[in-house]
Amino acid sequence: MSKRLINYLRHRRDLVLLCIALLLLIVAMLKPTWPIKRDIYSYLLVADISQSMNVKDMSILGKPVTRMEYQQYLLHRVIGELPCGTLVSIGLFAGDSVAALYTPIEVCSNFHAIEDSIDHLDWRMGWSGNSKVRTSLFTLARVIRSFPEPAQVVYVTDGEEAPKLHAFNTKDLTSFQGGKDWLFVGIGSDKGTAIPKLDEHNQVIGYWSSESFAMQPGIAQISEANIGIRDDNVAPSESDRFLSKLDEKYLESVAKEVSGNYVNGDSVQNVLMAMKNQPPARRDKAKFELRWLLAGLAGLLFLLAYIPKHPVHEAKQVWTTWSKRLSRQSSGKVSKV
Repeated sequence: MSKRLINYLRHRRDLVLLCIALLLLIVAMLKPTWPIKRDIYSYLLVADISQSMNVKDMSILGKPVTRMEYQQYLLHRVIGELPCGTLVSIGLFAGDSVAALYTPIEVCSNFHAIEDSIDHLDWRMGWSGNSKVRTSLFTLARVIRSFPEPAQVVYVTDGEEAPKLHAFNTKDLTSFQGGKDWLFVGIGSDKGTAIPKLDEHNQVIGYWSSESFAMQPGIAQISEANIGIRDDNVAPSESDRFLSKLDEKYLESVAKEVSGNYVNGDSVQNVLMAMKNQPPARRDKAKFELRWLLAGLAGLLFLLAYIPKHPVHEAKQVWTTWSKRLSRQSSGKVSKV
């Protein structure tokens, strides 16, 4: 019985290959994985939601947009380019701190949730009117340490410090730890533009005055905690408006102080390239999915099941048969003539 079955299968190669392909597809449906050592890329993408991001000095495909809108465009492009298996979290910067919306999650299986987080970035989510990039790094380092796994930082900001820095409110970064290989991405133009003051309905009701960004060194000597509260001053004329611009030199110096890197965000490709140059967050065992490999192999076996054993020889036979038939047809026509 077994010999007869073996002989039968030997002559039915197509049936054997189809059975194996079916078996591979069944195994693929179980989503098998294999642990392998590989680099784990995990990112905390920090978005600046301070009011200076409402300045309209950027452009997308020639259309003028605010820094906030460009920041969303940039983050969408970055998310779209990250390979599956990458972990991503979205963080918010306002005041003197950074808050993560969630711990890093896999980018492909949670793509729509991450995209939705970016779509809803808004200055009204801010918990403070100030903007202290330098001081926020300490909170950011604590946020990273609270994650279950390490993550790299991509910090998108215009570098605006409000109130302006001076000797009494400049945070010392000499002993700062945790900023190695962080990437700072600058958003904004080098041309000063007034910061619009918006109401709760996002309508412009004026512009921030220069007085709102006063340094107040006298108060700083008494208590650093008392300074820098943005008041409600609205500039009555253009000459009184505070002009905001990308502080590129400042961001470069901050990046250097914490052993990080800086890139201008006006080119998405440059940002992606800078992110690729960041070392992985860690190297560990990861689950390599085998289902696509098994499904591809099943498809190959399916094709082989319908390919002859000796395709070249059979192709020659078919060609010879057709040649003879054409030759007979042509000779028959000639004889009739």
